[in-house]
Amino acid sequence: MIDLKSGNHSLVENFELMKGLLATYGPDSFQVLRDRAFRNFSEFGIPTTKDEEFKYLSLRALEEGHFKPAYGATIDRFQVEQTIVGQVDAITVTFVNGEHAPELSSAHILPAGVFIGSIKDGLAVYEDKIVQHIGEIASLKNKLGTSNDERFVHLNTAYLSEGAFIYIPEGVSLERPIHLLFLTSANHGPLVSHPRTLIVLEENSDAKVLETYLGLDGVYFTNAVTEVSVGPNAILEHTKFQQEQADSVHIANISVNQAENSIYTSNNINFGGKIARNDVNVWLDGEHTETWLNGTSVGLGHQAIDNHTRIDHAKPNCNSFEVYKAILGGHAIGVFNGKIFVYEDAQKTDAKQTNQALLLSRTATINTKPQLEIFADDVKCTHGATVGQLREESVFYLQSRGIPKAEAEALLVYAFAAEVLLKITIPGVREILEKVLFEKLSTTQELPEFVET
Repeated sequence: MIDLKSGNHSLVENFELMKGLLATYGPDSFQVLRDRAFRNFSEFGIPTTKDEEFKYLSLRALEEGHFKPAYGATIDRFQVEQTIVGQVDAITVTFVNGEHAPELSSAHILPAGVFIGSIKDGLAVYEDKIVQHIGEIASLKNKLGTSNDERFVHLNTAYLSEGAFIYIPEGVSLERPIHLLFLTSANHGPLVSHPRTLIVLEENSDAKVLETYLGLDGVYFTNAVTEVSVGPNAILEHTKFQQEQADSVHIANISVNQAENSIYTSNNINFGGKIARNDVNVWLDGEHTETWLNGTSVGLGHQAIDNHTRIDHAKPNCNSFEVYKAILGGHAIGVFNGKIFVYEDAQKTDAKQTNQALLLSRTATINTKPQLEIFADDVKCTHGATVGQLREESVFYLQSRGIPKAEAEALLVYAFAAEVLLKITIPGVREILEKVLFEKLSTTQELPEFVET
């Protein structure tokens, strides 16, 4: 019997402990994927600040945390309903510590051919679709760039097991949104989980997906990978929200393949965690695609929030629009690295990238690095980065209309973030995130520290 609760563990030792159990999940091809991924991760190990892709983010906590493999936790439906997203009206699939929890998921009637559930259950009907896509989309092999770093994708793949699976067949427009809810409870010591998600939209399909990561208690490490295939003429709005516990580490990779005439919108919202790292990589694999990458992060105290985005314009006549914003106070550290690659054949590309940071204290830090690498000559590509503070005259204007100073400052901060939050069209979700944002800002006294005169 495997004892997951005792002893000190490293991320490598965990695999040796779990590989026998993991081998019971999925087809033989999964075990080939796991073994190869583990070798790839083991070759380099946890990144350090000497690695270009992690230059401004210390991950020493992963070396020192002794995170044990996650195991089940007892959570009832009432606890789920009391979370900040517990009342979202959606088709909900819940995972606890990385394990599928059907008793905490919603009962739903789906259109013919649609599947929303776990990868483990999906294999019974859609094994060919799962095997075709999993591990293929989240790969940067043979793509431009010399500093591509996939080691956390490799680590996640090494532990591939249940995961979440969404399949929308050709021509289906799903009216109700889908909610993938990942909960972590680590009240018996530090845990690590590796949530895996595969989303496949076939031709002319349409869906909205909310992917939520919430911590209930304890210290833990969440290492999530989401792979998305958007078929020809398909439309996907994909909102990812993380509100992890204050001492947790959250690392997430989202990889997307877009076919011709498809539209993909990513809304990436980060409020929690001691360390949060997000990589969003989009491969434009057909003409006339449209890509929207929107992001808002709020870091206070000693939080570190690192956002890396990458858009590969591999085909002509494609448009991408990117807006990432960060609100940082206390001693928080923010990082933004946005890469746009325009391949030689990708003529008539239109790519726009904007990164803005609002600093609420003199000790907050933002490291921003927009990158364009263009190998075509008939393109329109722009990027810009700005860093600023709250302006005294704006605060005074609101105060002169009877709004207390603290509320005036919170309103101005919200207005800064609203451009991204307003992109979310899933009913009720934007209002929830607005509430969380105001509550987070109201718990700190840092807002008056840095007002531009």
